[in-house]
Amino acid sequence: MQRLSNSQFKNFKKQKHENRFLLFLDNAKIIKDAIAGGLKPKLLLVEKEEYNIWGDKYPVYLCDRKSLEQLADSKTPQGVLCLFEYIQDIVEKPNTNFLVLDGLQDPGNVGTLIRTATACGFNTIYLIDCVHVTNSKLIRSSVGTIFSSKNIELSRQEFCKLAKKWNLSLLKADMYGENVFKTDFSKLNQKNFLGVVVGNEGQGVSKEISKFCEYKVSIPMKNNVESLNASVSGSIIMYQIAKSQF
Repeated sequence: MQRLSNSQFKNFKKQKHENRFLLFLDNAKIIKDAIAGGLKPKLLLVEKEEYNIWGDKYPVYLCDRKSLEQLADSKTPQGVLCLFEYIQDIVEKPNTNFLVLDGLQDPGNVGTLIRTATACGFNTIYLIDCVHVTNSKLIRSSVGTIFSSKNIELSRQEFCKLAKKWNLSLLKADMYGENVFKTDFSKLNQKNFLGVVVGNEGQGVSKEISKFCEYKVSIPMKNNVESLNASVSGSIIMYQIAKSQF
């Protein structure tokens, strides 16, 4: 097994800052999920030879701990790092219920929502002017599910054009909407797949996309609580829609 050279290290460190479509994953489980999701490793770095569980299937280099920590995104990498090139999914019409994230900037919220969407069978996620899908915290928050879902990054203008072209059925949370726990979703949307729209953490769903939301649901709350975290609200709604499938 070859040892990573100093020039290779400097090159990878430079690429890490310049190319946002390169993923430097340092969690063994997430690396496995990425490979299972179809991503092919460009190379693997391991701190010790026994950490190489992939054999000679991919290029593997020995790398000292200090260099590994500089390339990794987490403070305590697990002694292995894999470099992938993230390939964007093709923009296409959803063939299941789907999730629309409108301007979310917190990578933890986005990763959690992608994880919940995958668990509920919402297999396509449209990220509209959101934090980039390659954000390391987002990937960790999704616990690898990001590699088994279809994630499409769009501008708000691009999505609105597609929503009109495809005649998408969209739903958002609204304080004046129907109680989400009393809504009969089987009758609500009989012809098309349903898209749950989750808006920006501070401003909510944008005016542009609100125009396309024909359905509104409310989440009842006690003790004068006015709103919930974006990922919590979106998760509640998706589970209510999908509960008949479990």
